[in-house]
Amino acid sequence: MAAIIYIAISLLAFALVQRRLAKTPITGPIIFVALGLIAGSSGLGIITVDDGQLTTVVNVLFQGTLILLLFTDASALHFSSWKQDAALPGRLLGIGLPLTIGLGTIFAAVLFTDLSIWEAGIIGAITAPTDAALGQAVISNPRVPERIRQALDVEAGLNDGVSFPFVLIFIGLAGSTDGPGVIETFVVAIGVAVLVGVLAGVIGGKLMVMAADAGTMGKAWSGIAVIALAIIAFVLSDTGGGSGFIAAFVGGLTFGEMTRGKSKIDDILATNLGLALTQVSFLAFGALILGPALGKVTWAVIVMALLSLTIARMGPVAISMIGQKLRPPTLLYMGWFGPRGLATIVFAALVVTDADLPGTSTITLVAAVIVGLSVLLHGLTAYPGSQAYANWYESHDEPAKLAEGKRVHNHELSPRARHAVEQTMSDS
Repeated sequence: MAAIIYIAISLLAFALVQRRLAKTPITGPIIFVALGLIAGSSGLGIITVDDGQLTTVVNVLFQGTLILLLFTDASALHFSSWKQDAALPGRLLGIGLPLTIGLGTIFAAVLFTDLSIWEAGIIGAITAPTDAALGQAVISNPRVPERIRQALDVEAGLNDGVSFPFVLIFIGLAGSTDGPGVIETFVVAIGVAVLVGVLAGVIGGKLMVMAADAGTMGKAWSGIAVIALAIIAFVLSDTGGGSGFIAAFVGGLTFGEMTRGKSKIDDILATNLGLALTQVSFLAFGALILGPALGKVTWAVIVMALLSLTIARMGPVAISMIGQKLRPPTLLYMGWFGPRGLATIVFAALVVTDADLPGTSTITLVAAVIVGLSVLLHGLTAYPGSQAYANWYESHDEPAKLAEGKRVHNHELSPRARHAVEQTMSDS
């Protein structure tokens, strides 16, 4: 009961000052992770669980939040329009992300010699996806070139789903000597997830459009239906041997294509619920994962965290942008603002719950420290960093003629980014 009251009071207090904090270096994740550390076993002891309960928290809170975010973010991606603007996000995902996973694997293998190469690969894969929630100012500041904001937003919305197959394969290879068999197994699992996701998105989307057009589904319930459809896609895929996360991601993509322009489906409830659950997840992360991890930190873990947030991210971003004529400040901006968050937490937790590996404790410790450091550093630098970059961009006589100022054809952002932009505009 005390834990529930503490979480509820934390949400209420943050809601009362959220608009005032929107233009400061103090972000929601920073506040909620700090509140989690205060409430955890090393603090007031309000939020504590045993190992069995931790698995429940992971399965219900962390996974549920990621499922909802994957579905809603994917549903906002309009692929028929993205084709004209695909150069930057396509390079970030197709070139930058694999390079980040590769560099993360190399760094982990060098720093943690007791890990197998596949366990090092798990670290590289789970710490590669970015989380826009940790630095909303980066993609919501209207002074920053829209092309750059859009690229970072699309990357954050898609790289969870793109990274997860690598996580699955590396977990399988780390726990088995039968490499080809493991790969075949996970290819089948991914295939099941894609099939379920497509079917859920198509059938669910068509039913919701028909109901909305016929007037049998109210506006409020359309939001509830979106949440239900995301859960259906996850559970059916997971039950059938596929990846529930990939199914939710693919289901969102398909659902968006089926409903866009045909009928207004209200996603406000799903988006707002996702925002609230994200902050609660960061609070739980601080109390149950980061707090206990801080007492086990070693120099190798700290070095790995710093390398992951800098070289392993910035180098691949710079390489992926070769030929795009972007200026060094832009490459620095895009490279630095690749925060790690909820996906890394969930993927690391899956290693604990779904795998039995010798290096599990090291993998989870590294993931916890990387996310904790990212919450702090990216949160503190998001607003001042976006303002400094915007000042640089606007200092040019004709900024629109820079490669960064190239016109964006599709202005539709992910629900989280759209919410942040609307908040920024309403506060200005």
